[in-house]
Amino acid sequence: MPNVIKMESQDTLTGLADVGQLRRTTAQWRDAWPSGAGPCPIHAMLITLGRMDTVNVAFGESVGDGALVEIAHRIRHFANDELESDAWMAARLTGGVFMLVARTESSRERWQWLAEALADALATPIAHPDGGSSLRLWPRIALMRTGENDDVDSMLDRLSEVAARMRQAHGRRIEWSSGTVESAARSNIQLESDLLAAIDRDEIEILFQPQYSLVDGHMVGAEALARWHHPIVGRIGAAALFQIAERADHVAHLSRHIAERALEAAKLWPYSLRLSLNITPVDLAADNFAIDFARMAERVGFPLSRVTLEITEQVLLDDLDRVSKTLQQLKVLDVRIALDDFGAGFCNFRYLKVLPIDCIKLDRSMVEGVLEDERDRAVFRAIMGMAKALDLRVLVEGIETERQRDFCAAEDCEYYQGFLSAEPMPPHAFLNASMR
Repeated sequence: MPNVIKMESQDTLTGLADVGQLRRTTAQWRDAWPSGAGPCPIHAMLITLGRMDTVNVAFGESVGDGALVEIAHRIRHFANDELESDAWMAARLTGGVFMLVARTESSRERWQWLAEALADALATPIAHPDGGSSLRLWPRIALMRTGENDDVDSMLDRLSEVAARMRQAHGRRIEWSSGTVESAARSNIQLESDLLAAIDRDEIEILFQPQYSLVDGHMVGAEALARWHHPIVGRIGAAALFQIAERADHVAHLSRHIAERALEAAKLWPYSLRLSLNITPVDLAADNFAIDFARMAERVGFPLSRVTLEITEQVLLDDLDRVSKTLQQLKVLDVRIALDDFGAGFCNFRYLKVLPIDCIKLDRSMVEGVLEDERDRAVFRAIMGMAKALDLRVLVEGIETERQRDFCAAEDCEYYQGFLSAEPMPPHAFLNASMR
């Protein structure tokens, strides 16, 4: 379980840490590191976004601020996915400048690969809140592994120099503070080939994140997650996994593989438990997705009435009418639909009006400050009021403390998931837990 860091100060716009919190946290990491174990292994990325001034001029500062909130959300989710077993912190320093630091025994090649994957994630289009043209920002990432005498200020000095060099060297987006870029452990083409072989050999690991009732604490189901332990690059989380699949034009293949393996495992569960699956834009772009999914579930032997399909705002960017039609078909088949990561990014409420959604999953950022900040509590309660008015169930993600759980229960949320009660677990472990 990753360290739960209580933040004393944070960036007011994005909810990430500020520079002061970054200084305190890295100092705490070093103080807690065992003497005689060598230098504390801290790696850092400085992320700078191009075109922010252009966005503010073209679309207005409110849209620019919304884009920064979305970027912060993506950085946080990327770190949760790829660094879940390490201590890490993300901070917004100023404008479109962010920093991600981690206490991790990472190889130089892996840290660079993580930077490449994060850059890809940040460069994907951001939905315009009013339905206009989507926004696209271009990140540059400076990397370093800290030395024994480096503090946050010296890290920022070194990384800022790298960022300035990259701005002058057009086209370069990743560089180390040493001024060199490592040869990739595996090229994109090699990773794409490796992924197809891994699917064929059934090497994509399926994990289940348990979900619980906030009324009585009993288990109600689980969300299926995917991981890939690459023999050279190391652990690859779901978001990066799908980025690789997208480059190879095999998103539908990977998504189907994950869904089928999850359904096969879930048919052994007690009948009261539900299975939640994430679906992609590629899935919903297929005219026959609903029928194909129903046939797959029937072949496996898992009832559609126990399936929840989770969609994110990214799924809805391209063709809302087509997505709505497909979701309506799934509803007829008795599948439930959940809107994932609600509260992150632009939060386009129009989706709740035009789509057949049964449940919203509140992003973990919605609960991180509710115990300390009255404004955060007000926003949380406003969303709960809206959900009740629309007869939507609410599941809260990222619950890590009993106080967070108790607050959500007091606000009449129905369900939660998070490391407080259980980490993602392999199928056999989840099956054992579900039988207790």
